[in-house]
Amino acid sequence: MNCKILQKLFFALLFITSCISTYGQDSIPESYPLDSTTIDTVVIRRTLVKIKNIPRSANLTNPVISFNKTKPLKNKPRKFRVPSFWTKINRFGINFSEVAFVNWNAGGQNSVSGLGNLRFERNYKFRYIQWDNYLELRYGLNAQEDRKLRKTDDAIKISSTFGYRRDTITNWYYSVKANFNSQFSNGYKYPDRANPISRFMSPGYFFLGAGTSFITVNQKFNLYISPLTQKATFVLDQDLADNGSFGVKKAVLDANNEVITPGENSFIELGFLITNKWETDIAKNVGLRHDLSLYTDYLSSFGNIDVDWELNLTLKVNKFMTTNIGTHMIYDDDILFDRIVDASGNETQAGRPKIQFKQSLGVGITYEF
Repeated sequence: MNCKILQKLFFALLFITSCISTYGQDSIPESYPLDSTTIDTVVIRRTLVKIKNIPRSANLTNPVISFNKTKPLKNKPRKFRVPSFWTKINRFGINFSEVAFVNWNAGGQNSVSGLGNLRFERNYKFRYIQWDNYLELRYGLNAQEDRKLRKTDDAIKISSTFGYRRDTITNWYYSVKANFNSQFSNGYKYPDRANPISRFMSPGYFFLGAGTSFITVNQKFNLYISPLTQKATFVLDQDLADNGSFGVKKAVLDANNEVITPGENSFIELGFLITNKWETDIAKNVGLRHDLSLYTDYLSSFGNIDVDWELNLTLKVNKFMTTNIGTHMIYDDDILFDRIVDASGNETQAGRPKIQFKQSLGVGITYEF
């Protein structure tokens, strides 16, 4: 032990002893008698010495914050919005094609074609539920020199599919699907404009069924299988209904070709439906979309398949300009061609179904809002 500490301890003990001997026992209050076993405890405290040498590894400097390199925001901060489980698409497009001739030796006719289309989608997806809805409208016209306007495309399509799955891992859904298809204006077999071969809701198709769907996470692939689907065909134009167009029961005529029983305006089928939608990018700015529908009726012609298949290739030039190449094929045994009727109204040659095919190519503008 340090000698200085021992010296201080010795002087402290001497001071305490002298105090006790000086005052004696009379200085102690009578209420607190002394006990021979009492031991006095002396506590000696020493203040700590401040650290004089700071290790080099210790950094006790105050942090310095500088804003010299801070730049202002280029865009205003966005306000917080509650996340939505709805996704929407609003797309408007118009395609043009034009041919003009001036003193052209090889000959030809000036023509202009235009095709407009609108597509609206509202899709909901959260955990076990997925609900997809879309509305598509198309209409096209062609104008040629010395000829009246002719229709090139005409379609109204509405679809709604509701799906439910048991867990969030599987891609299979229990689904209910409803579709409606029709057209805007009269259709003709040109150049005959006196006798329309189709009109609004003549035909009109409505599908309603239940089944199962396989939908990928990115929703680019959708396969729907329905073993029970009702197909309703509407022919509201009575002249077309009396002729038995699009599969409805035609009118009953007497000997003078007067209508005894008018033709029916609807035709109901119950069958099996498969639909498939697939979208992919086959190259940069080149997208492919395939939409297929297969239907067969259980009651009247099981195994005879109605086909509706669309295939579209989109080449994106920039944000607004696109080039579209599309094909559309339809086969329906209820739509008959080459039907011949004599002057008295008697059918001399029954019509027969044929494959309907359409091909389109256009450059236009597409705008999403």
